[in-house]
Amino acid sequence: MDGDRVEIDGGIMEGGGQILRVSTALSCLLGLPLRVRRIRAGRSQPGLRPQHLSGLEVIRDLCEGKLEGGEIGSTEITFTPGKIKGGTHIADTKTAGSVCLLMQVAMPCVLFAASPSELRLKGGTNAEMAPQIDYTVMVFKPIVEKFNFTFNCDIKKRGYYPQGGGEVVVQMSPVKELSPINLTERGTVTKIYGRAFVAGALPIKLAKDMSAAAVRCIRKEIRDLYINIQPVREPDDQAFGTGSGIIVVAETSTGCLLAGSSLGKRGKNADKVGIEAAEILLRNLKHGGTVDDSLQDQLIIFMALAKGVSRVKSGPITLHTQTAIHFAEQLTKAKFTVTKAEEEDPSKDTYIIECQGTGMINPNL
Repeated sequence: MDGDRVEIDGGIMEGGGQILRVSTALSCLLGLPLRVRRIRAGRSQPGLRPQHLSGLEVIRDLCEGKLEGGEIGSTEITFTPGKIKGGTHIADTKTAGSVCLLMQVAMPCVLFAASPSELRLKGGTNAEMAPQIDYTVMVFKPIVEKFNFTFNCDIKKRGYYPQGGGEVVVQMSPVKELSPINLTERGTVTKIYGRAFVAGALPIKLAKDMSAAAVRCIRKEIRDLYINIQPVREPDDQAFGTGSGIIVVAETSTGCLLAGSSLGKRGKNADKVGIEAAEILLRNLKHGGTVDDSLQDQLIIFMALAKGVSRVKSGPITLHTQTAIHFAEQLTKAKFTVTKAEEEDPSKDTYIIECQGTGMINPNL
């Protein structure tokens, strides 16, 4: 079997958990046995963390595959996929590891399962170095559903650093194939909204301060739009631990959604959290692309699997996106090109990511 294994170098380019997520999801979908070496070689703690191990285990369970080297700290794994099945699957990082990253690895696979799936994902819902669950629901979901599938995401309990303890249930039905997307027209910003949240021991005043600071910051650039950022205190029975943060979303006339978000932490001023989210949003609005820099790389695997040509206009290409493209091309027959967008305004730093997708067909339907 070893002669046929695809060899993946987990230490190149972005060099983190994303390489594992993209390559194991594609391995599972394409039935390609895989060996990944030098896992997270560039990180301060190389090898698998609980977060990555949970992702590998959920993929293994989804397709009744074989995983070797699956322990914390391991820098090499081999994975032999089986047949993707639906049903209920549980993944628990047992830490504040991000449920959104677990969703990223599992979702493309269950789309091509034989029957509907329910993913019960446990860990951090609002974690550093990962999309917040609010981002997944408010931005990722409506845009990724343009590939012609739908999913339901139910936030049962929110969980924060360091304990996690959150739970999200994702339900989705399989599809025959994915449609390509064309996101090349930004349009104009029509509304800006969001939520500033506190949970646990923190007072609602913090949420109000984050919201007010974000609004003030956006107002300096965008004067004429109503901005509605709701301060929220998460109900105690729906949140585990103490946490705070904010997400601000801009919606455009063509249905684009771009966001900025930030998390509170001990010693970090609430105003600063709000301003950070607002500045990220403004930066994403400035480049003129149709997606923000958090969504850019999350669309790559779907573009690679879809039938036909997908086109997305983005700001500067992130290292995460370059990495996702590299491994999608290595493992599938998808062909990506990235070209500088022809803009009327030369100061805009925009690119067109184009992909000739593989047109993956669900063999089970």
